[in-house]
Amino acid sequence: MLKFVKNHMETITGVEIYPVISLLIFFSFFVILFWWVITAKKDYINKVSNLPLDNQNTTEL
Repeated sequence: MLKFVKNHMETITGVEIYPVISLLIFFSFFVILFWWVITAKKDYINKVSNLPLDNQNTTEL
């Protein structure tokens, strides 16, 4: 199966750029996520972390 895919992919011109693009997208996503986590305000983190425990906004059926 891998031999079939490898031979098929070698016939496509410019296919060598796709792994580079995938790596850049993957790397940039996690760098941006890491930057957001580092720069997030403590008040916002506490507010969001307490949302599942907040019973004031729930309605009983």
